[in-house]
Amino acid sequence: MVRRRILILAACAAALLAVACSPQIKLKQDFAEPLAEFTLSGEGADKILYLPLRGVISSQPTEGFMSTRPSLVQETVSHLRKAMLDPDVKAVILAVDSPGGGVVASEILYAELAGFTKLTGKKLVALMFEVAASGGYYASLAADRIVAHPSTVTGSVGAVFIQPKVYGLMDKIGVGAEVAKSGRNKDMGSPFRETTAEEKELVQRMIAGMGGRFLDLVAERRGLSAEAKATVGTARIFTAAEAKEIGLVDRVGFLADALEEARSLAGLAEDARLVVYRRSAFAEDNAYNLATGQWAGSRPLAELPLARLLDGPGTGFYYLWAPEYGGY
Repeated sequence: MVRRRILILAACAAALLAVACSPQIKLKQDFAEPLAEFTLSGEGADKILYLPLRGVISSQPTEGFMSTRPSLVQETVSHLRKAMLDPDVKAVILAVDSPGGGVVASEILYAELAGFTKLTGKKLVALMFEVAASGGYYASLAADRIVAHPSTVTGSVGAVFIQPKVYGLMDKIGVGAEVAKSGRNKDMGSPFRETTAEEKELVQRMIAGMGGRFLDLVAERRGLSAEAKATVGTARIFTAAEAKEIGLVDRVGFLADALEEARSLAGLAEDARLVVYRRSAFAEDNAYNLATGQWAGSRPLAELPLARLLDGPGTGFYYLWAPEYGGY
């Protein structure tokens, strides 16, 4: 853990030195401004909200050097609350580009989306981008229709317990950890020692329960056959075409197709407005700008690939597909 933090600090220092040479990196990100509505297309009175769901699903804010970025759950719920109060918003397109995230955070996000449609009667269409896997697919289950781009990767229906281990490195550098505990399983999941056979069995039982609940929800919401449920239950990923064939998505297409689905479900005219909620205005804005704040087009330092790989997910339960972390 100490070595990892030292590596992260070193990477961040190197990134700071590169700032002067790279205008694409911004140190300060501002999320204090309230969400405002912007029209992307259309001129009608009725509205379709375009809501981006991008990144790892978490209920924890991202702490940066000079600002705090709202969690994905918080940001999504803020959009839903604003849309709930606008009677002209008749449908929502959820633009999903996420490999998933924490188990609880993914479940909260699904519950908020499903609750929104139930309370308001507004229609929800999920539009999948590059990846809508695991927790990203979990959130999509709240939609009335699911549209996937032709090259979308989705599926990965299951749970995983990620448990980093450092005891091997600690042995090499002569560092140890002394733990006093009240029960033999009190430090279960500790990175400072090997996992016992009993602990592996306990964790596997918990994982099976979480993954089973996820799979049952998929089968219920998507009406899967027993054979399809068994295939999806292997937790494999699917291409868009495969996902449509097995019943995980309704349609393979693009934004125009998702708009068509939203208009059809909500009974809207062709001139219905496509709107977004953002904290900043952008010149020549369009739906492929998945940002909501002034950080659009930039890469916050906390999200640089090297820092993300070095930091990695902490010990915990996830609905996550992330090959960069070793195939979790």
